[in-house]
Amino acid sequence: MAEQALPAQKKLHYAWVVVGVTFAVLLVAAGMRATSAVMLVPWEQDFGWSRAVVSFPIAVQLMMFGLVGPFSASFVERFGLRRTMTTCLILMLIGMLTLPFITAPWQLLPVLGIFMGLAVGALAMVMAAIIANRWFFARRGLVMGLLSGATAAGQLIFIPSLAQLTEHFGWRTAVFVASTVLLVIIPLVWLLMRDSPAEMGLTPYGTPANAPPAAPQARVNPLVAAFETLGMAAKRRDFWLLAGSFFVCGASTLGLVGTHFIPACLDHGIPETTAASMLGAMGVCNMIGTTASGWLSDRFDGRILLCWFYASRGASLVFLPYALDIQGPWGIVIFGLFYGLDWIATVPPTVKLATASFGIKQSNIVYGWIVVIHQVGSAAAAYGAGLLRTYAGDYTSSFWIAGALCAAAAIMVLNVGRKKPSAARPALVEARA
Repeated sequence: MAEQALPAQKKLHYAWVVVGVTFAVLLVAAGMRATSAVMLVPWEQDFGWSRAVVSFPIAVQLMMFGLVGPFSASFVERFGLRRTMTTCLILMLIGMLTLPFITAPWQLLPVLGIFMGLAVGALAMVMAAIIANRWFFARRGLVMGLLSGATAAGQLIFIPSLAQLTEHFGWRTAVFVASTVLLVIIPLVWLLMRDSPAEMGLTPYGTPANAPPAAPQARVNPLVAAFETLGMAAKRRDFWLLAGSFFVCGASTLGLVGTHFIPACLDHGIPETTAASMLGAMGVCNMIGTTASGWLSDRFDGRILLCWFYASRGASLVFLPYALDIQGPWGIVIFGLFYGLDWIATVPPTVKLATASFGIKQSNIVYGWIVVIHQVGSAAAAYGAGLLRTYAGDYTSSFWIAGALCAAAAIMVLNVGRKKPSAARPALVEARA
């Protein structure tokens, strides 16, 4: 059997083509979400809106980004990867083309907050988990690391580019250029994406020759499947530990740094293009850190990895206010190096622990609900930091609060997969009886 399996291994498995297409889709989705961070100050300047007013629709976007996750997983199970991806990209394109015509702050809420949040969210972290679990038997952690790194790549490419376009040609031109990228990626997805290995007459990458065939996917109502899975997961302690730590992850990344890093730099006299380039450079570090995290997740205890990631992220955020006050670029360079390596390195071990706790069949939707909590944290930090900046005059307290939350998350994740001491007591009593 082993000799018969060797010839198939010499040919590129189509799973890697699917990874490549998904990487491109997640990269573009991250770029579209990044428009919020780049446009926050230009909108404030063009329309005279306060930081809190502009932050609110961004907070709603981050909330929608997360809420769509479990339903996205269910819709993929019902309608397939290709249809779901293509539909979300088309909806994203409609939202981006509408954005340049806003004239009042309330218009940001449906366009940027709800519409874009749902479209981008459906193509975010949950999609990467689905690809890893559906197309791969081996190397799932590595694939999660690579696909999570697509967010970093999108940040690296789009944020500095959009900042340059905004500075020289205005924010509306930057939005139209981003929309053109969407026009290119949509046909690519339709032509190359496939729903499952079985559609290509294949088994998931790395499947042993003696493994039993995968059971066919049952067609179920996406809403029913999402809420039934939530009901099951909510009874488990591991779900709340992973969701609670991911709340902190969202608050300390997309919500705080992803939304407010550039405005915080501007408050300290650092030009927008410099701040955007620094945020993009964090993306380079993030790609390295997240890919390494995926590799490490295949080999080491995910709880230990998460504890280290949250602890080091918290230390970086506590340092950030001092880094911004240091004369010259060295302060934010040091912050960017350490924070960037850790930005979303939490994703691969979190997916691994969710899969271990709930099984491959249910883990995609469970992870979708964990991402909902992630985005609740993102939304709370995005709006809360905007409020604190408006009324306190700076972001120092926001960074310190996020650092403290990271320390709490580092402790929480060590308890995933471990039974409560009380759970063992009845058994001990019975044994004595």
